[in-house]
Amino acid sequence: MRRIPPTLDPHTPRAPRRTLPRRAPRTRARDADEPRSLWQRYWRRGLLGLLLLGLSLTIVPVLMLRVIPPWTSSFMVGYQLDRLANPDLPALRHAWVPWNDIAPSAKLAVIAAEDQHFADHFGLDLAAIQRAREHNRRGRTLRGASTISQQVAKNLFLWSGRSWLRKGLEVGYTLLIEVLWPKQRVLEVYLNIAEFGEGVYGVEAASQQYFGHSAAQLTDAQAALLAAVLPSPKRLLVASPSAYVQSRAQWIQRQMRQLGIGLIDRL
Repeated sequence: MRRIPPTLDPHTPRAPRRTLPRRAPRTRARDADEPRSLWQRYWRRGLLGLLLLGLSLTIVPVLMLRVIPPWTSSFMVGYQLDRLANPDLPALRHAWVPWNDIAPSAKLAVIAAEDQHFADHFGLDLAAIQRAREHNRRGRTLRGASTISQQVAKNLFLWSGRSWLRKGLEVGYTLLIEVLWPKQRVLEVYLNIAEFGEGVYGVEAASQQYFGHSAAQLTDAQAALLAAVLPSPKRLLVASPSAYVQSRAQWIQRQMRQLGIGLIDRL
């Protein structure tokens, strides 16, 4: 039997009809903002990628070289490139020696000559920088204020020159080295990559070249003579020291006696 649907009472209120919210029509302003937001998204990703790349190129090498002896440096690479253009340059001489195979006199001599506050500063000697500024402001010959830590940063990773870019990178690398390396490691690396003459890099190669024995056998006088040429090893010569180099070496020996060998034990 066919069922007849009940008729609705005309006086019964009907339930309101559900209406879906209307989508806002696309406007030209909204269409114009989409490429901008897309560009901002890619810009942020690119910036993050550059940041990660920068960190990998700075922190990772510094961390690795805390334990791995650097087999070369940017300055040694530069010297090898110079030899390609000028084959008459002497062959590069370099040999890594660990901390315990370097005479204490060599360690103390470079501190006395280059950075007497090495054990106490955080990589930058602010007092020395101020003194250098005042000296240079008077119009005399330029004086530097680079610490041993700064020289390690420059010699390992950077290039020579006085540009603001290089100086800024040097400060950044210096602070990283000071945070990630102990002072003993900083001095060990410095003694192994410093230039002591044309193509002579590291205290072991210098000791063999000029004195015919290992760096472990360096005397105070020999160590002071090596340290005396560090400001300009291509102009100041160990093999034929000028009166200035000899005078500077004697001054370094006096400073070594004042500082005392106990300074090395503090590192």
